[in-house]
Amino acid sequence: MCFTEYRESLMTNGTRPTQPAGSAPAFYNNPHVRALFYQLLLVVGIGYLVFLIISNTLANMEARGIKTGFDFLSTTAGFDILMTLVDYDATHSYLDTFIVGLLNTLLVGAIGIVLSTLIGFVMGVAYFSNNWLVQRLSVVYVEIFRNIPLLLQIFFWYFAVLAALPSARNSFSLGEAFFLNIRGLYLPKLIGEPGSGLVYGTVVAAIIGIFVLHRWAKRKQELQGVQLPVVRLSLALLIGLPLLATLVTGIPFALEYPELKGFNFRGGITIIPELMALALALSIYTGAFIAEAVRAGIQAVPHGQTEAARSIGLKDSQIMKLIVVPQAMRVIVPMLNSEYQSLVKNSTLATAIGYPDLFTVFVGTTLNQTGQAIEIVFMTLTVFFVINMTISFVMNWFNHKVSLAERK
Repeated sequence: MCFTEYRESLMTNGTRPTQPAGSAPAFYNNPHVRALFYQLLLVVGIGYLVFLIISNTLANMEARGIKTGFDFLSTTAGFDILMTLVDYDATHSYLDTFIVGLLNTLLVGAIGIVLSTLIGFVMGVAYFSNNWLVQRLSVVYVEIFRNIPLLLQIFFWYFAVLAALPSARNSFSLGEAFFLNIRGLYLPKLIGEPGSGLVYGTVVAAIIGIFVLHRWAKRKQELQGVQLPVVRLSLALLIGLPLLATLVTGIPFALEYPELKGFNFRGGITIIPELMALALALSIYTGAFIAEAVRAGIQAVPHGQTEAARSIGLKDSQIMKLIVVPQAMRVIVPMLNSEYQSLVKNSTLATAIGYPDLFTVFVGTTLNQTGQAIEIVFMTLTVFFVINMTISFVMNWFNHKVSLAERK
């Protein structure tokens, strides 16, 4: 249809001319085709931009004589690391330094997640306590530690608290087995002997049994309305089975106690002050945000639920455990996901006090010695991306489990 016919039709009928029956619109007028074209154009543009950045970087590195590649990982590192969870010394390769730093990062992240969750839930529930002192303590804790920068809290625990501890010869001790001094916390080390494998196996079996018990008790409650003491039965499995296996195998363990030799302790387990300061600061700081998430989740539960529970004779502890917290979890869990990821990313502040995490060991010392900036930064970014995506996947799965089912 030409423009003249289109104008005459619009003037006489007052409507736009319709497409003839049986004819399809032009492909460039199809919204799906145009959307696909724009998306493809965007992908091509981004790909070209990435290509320009990479090619320009490689050209600059070649002009300056900087070698690329991951061959440096097999080179001898030549430096020691303050704390290692695996066998390591200065003769190991840079790949081993990467592994050591990664394990140290995972360690402080796991400790921080567990402790911050415990602190956050306790303080979040304490906000609703009928005891005035407990309730005020929860408010003061959140307002103080949430509003002080994390780096300052790390410095406080490291320089003001742990650095003020006595020397090794004047250590605080508990039963000649636990020692605390300026160089760290020393604990007895459990050493397995022949037969200890059976005990470890019963621990795994107990954990599997607890999982099965939990699912069976939940199904029994849904079908028959019978509530089993799952917590007590779980503790009985987790403690009873390994204890029975330990007694049957003749206690196949020995304790290695730390001993003062010269100016320091030898033997046992050593928790360095850098780890203690970082774990405490991360846990207390993140716990304040988790406490706020718990408070918000509990307040999201309608007050009528609490009144209905009281009307049937439930105690306050039972109301919180059976009624309020299960419904509050659907609000709490999404916020926990964000806090856990922030905790892992904040652990890179360990470099401020010298804790040998991945950032300090690999991006710090290894990068300074090798000059392989692109490779090292890329590996570090990939590690933190994978860790946070794993946390996100697990928490999204858990959020799906605790979410309320919609009525159909």
